[in-house]
Amino acid sequence: MPTSAASRKPARHGGHPVALYWVVGQAAWLAAVHGGAHADPVPGWLCAAGMASWHLSRAARPSVEASSILAVTLLGWCWDSVLAETGWLVYPGHPAGALGAPAWIAALWAIFAIQLNVVFVRLRGRPWLAAMLGALAGPLSFRAGAALGAVSFAPPAAAFAALAAGWAVLLPAAVQVARYRDGMAPLPRQAGEEQ
Repeated sequence: MPTSAASRKPARHGGHPVALYWVVGQAAWLAAVHGGAHADPVPGWLCAAGMASWHLSRAARPSVEASSILAVTLLGWCWDSVLAETGWLVYPGHPAGALGAPAWIAALWAIFAIQLNVVFVRLRGRPWLAAMLGALAGPLSFRAGAALGAVSFAPPAAAFAALAAGWAVLLPAAVQVARYRDGMAPLPRQAGEEQ
C-alpha cells in the first residue's frame, strides 16, 4: 500500500513535534536522575528550565501553560514527599530530617508536566488508560532511577504498591489539569475573523 507524504510526517500535536518532546524529555529525565544519584539537583533544574523556556516559547498562551506546569509539579512533588516521609522512598544524599522529597524530584515533575499537552495528549478522555499506564510506568520509572542509584525502596513491596496506586491516580489527574489549563492549543478563531 503506497503511503502519502502526509502519512510519513512525524507525529505532531497542534504543530508540536511529539517525538522530539519525548526524546528531549527522556534525556532530561536521565540528567535529572543522574544528578539526583549524586545529590546534585542542578542538572535536573537546568534541563527543566531549558525545556520550560523552549516549551513556553511555543505556547499559544504561555502563562496558562506555565500555571499547568507549576500545578502538576507541585502535585507530584507533594506526593513523592509523602512517600519520602513514610520512609518508603529513600534518596541517597538527601539530608536526614529534610522535609519532603529532594529538589531534583520537583525538577523531574516539571520535566514530566512540560510534556503533558504534547506527548500525553492522547490520554485525554481516557482516564482508565491513563490510570493503567500510570500504575505500570510510574513504578518502572522509579525502578530505573533505583538502578542508577538515585532512590531505594524500604520495604520494596510496599513502596512499589504505593507508587502504582499513586501513579494510577496522578497520571489521569495530571492529564486533566493539563487539559483544562492547555496553553499549547491555539486560541479558537472568533466569528468573522480573517484566516
